Amino acid sequence: MEEQNVLVPKAPKDPEKKGKSFYIMRNKQVAGSPQSDGSGTQVIFINDERLVSFARIAGGISDEGILDLLRGAEGFRSLVYGMGVSVETNNPKEKVSFVLQMYGKTDPYVTGTQLKREVQGDGMEHMIKLSEADWSEDDDTPGQIRFEFAQANTLAKVSVRLYLQDGFDAPEPEEEEGVDFSVPAYGKMLEKSLLGMGDCSRLKKVINKARGGEDTTVAFIGGSITQGAGAIPIDKQCYAWKTFQGFCGLCGKGTEDNIHYRKAGVGGTSSELGMVRYDRDVCSDGTVEPDLVVVEFAVNDEGDETGGESFECLVRKILSSPKAPAVVLLFSVFSNDMNLQERLSKVGEAYRLPMVSLKDCVVEQFYLKPETGRVISKNQYFYDVYHPSNLGHTVMADCLLHLFQAADAAGEGQCLEAEEAVNSQAVVFPENVAPVYGIEFQNIRLMDRSNAEKIAEIDCGDFSETDTELQAVERDRNLHRTAEFPHNWMHVGGSRPFSMDIVCSALLIVEKDSASPRTGRIEAYVDGEPVRVIDPREVGWVHCNALILFRGMEQKKHHVEIRMAEGDEEKQFTILGFGYVRKE
Repeated sequence: MEEQNVLVPKAPKDPEKKGKSFYIMRNKQVAGSPQSDGSGTQVIFINDERLVSFARIAGGISDEGILDLLRGAEGFRSLVYGMGVSVETNNPKEKVSFVLQMYGKTDPYVTGTQLKREVQGDGMEHMIKLSEADWSEDDDTPGQIRFEFAQANTLAKVSVRLYLQDGFDAPEPEEEEGVDFSVPAYGKMLEKSLLGMGDCSRLKKVINKARGGEDTTVAFIGGSITQGAGAIPIDKQCYAWKTFQGFCGLCGKGTEDNIHYRKAGVGGTSSELGMVRYDRDVCSDGTVEPDLVVVEFAVNDEGDETGGESFECLVRKILSSPKAPAVVLLFSVFSNDMNLQERLSKVGEAYRLPMVSLKDCVVEQFYLKPETGRVISKNQYFYDVYHPSNLGHTVMADCLLHLFQAADAAGEGQCLEAEEAVNSQAVVFPENVAPVYGIEFQNIRLMDRSNAEKIAEIDCGDFSETDTELQAVERDRNLHRTAEFPHNWMHVGGSRPFSMDIVCSALLIVEKDSASPRTGRIEAYVDGEPVRVIDPREVGWVHCNALILFRGMEQKKHHVEIRMAEGDEEKQFTILGFGYVRKE
């Protein structure tokens, strides 16, 4: 018998000792957001205490010494030996780039180290040693993790865990079972989420209208959770779309043909901006009249400088519109169990609005063991420290649908508003309520470069350019992003101020925040008096921000000037628009 050549594999090397480790992401769904070249990128921010929260939630880390080391680049490198990264895609042979980016001291997004390695989408863990990187002395803090795909909208499941240097310890990861939404304990969670039915007559009317086949518009306005952050893919897995689909199913004869969908979430923004952009983003400047509006700002309004008045004004603006739509208040929750439910629910109670609380729904059971009633863990509910995962978005939608079902089943005696008020086009209900926080901004309107000449007399001075590097969001069912406030005034150099004369009693400026060192501060003057200095770098990322320039003044012509601060004349600043209050 002829001898055959047989390739005998060499004995494998002993496995490399990896040491103690903990997860910062575990079986997280991601999707490559479309880039200009057709590729896809998923960005996961780990700055501003996010990495610490990931370690607590996904890794079970309670050691404050370890958590403190995660806050800075130097501490991170002294703690972490390597990163175990696994990516599972539909194509196991697909190559995916993993990037760890440190934010720099000089320019957060430019001057820090980027550790980039290619891994395969086969679900196997790949070890990336920190010693392989050439670290910059300008590194300040761990900034973001990215997964870069060859094709846009590629779906993947990813895990990242940190392997620790000798001398550090970490608990063994807890095994998690799948989430079973059919158990009785989940039904009890949904019952707890119903913070109050309020006066459900408007909501009941909308359900019956949709069921009858009439055109009905369901809208959602809020922050990044309403935008769909954490939902993969964002158009199909976000709570807004899941709620909309459930609403269509509830309404029997109602279908997507006669029931219409509006999603207007903008990440990192409060109701102070929401009340300014509502007419544009939800109502399309009067061409859309929603029948039902879900308002979600309970984890965004810490930055609302009015302390609740903006939220109340937005609610009254919606309730008082000619179509008298139903309003539902939705209180989402952060991974630290916090929201502003106590503040904002006072508005709901005063206006007898249906209210749904995710805090009441999920937080208590987070601290139970599976055998004693826990249905979903924090790691399963949250995508990151702020945003829900696909499972979390499902819970949010189920809570809203539980409310809709309760309203549908409610008898006429359980609906408080008089029948004639429900059927009337006149505004009755809001005007009967004493303000909780204030209503000065109820009739606020947006002015930007597209309509300014009809509203004010403007000399844009050296604020003459148009900024195109703007915060952009996925509106409605779109996967592509739409720029917020594209009709703006941008300063790139020069000392001539932006000036305008406008008749109003209150005025907000909407400005663009940025971390770029090229941006500078402005000084705002009203009728010759300085009113505030605005530094767009305070927030640290590109997003829209509304700030009060003046309020409670006599309605007359006011002269407003926006000047670059001394020393910043050659830097950039973008005025995105204004919110003004004027009684016609």
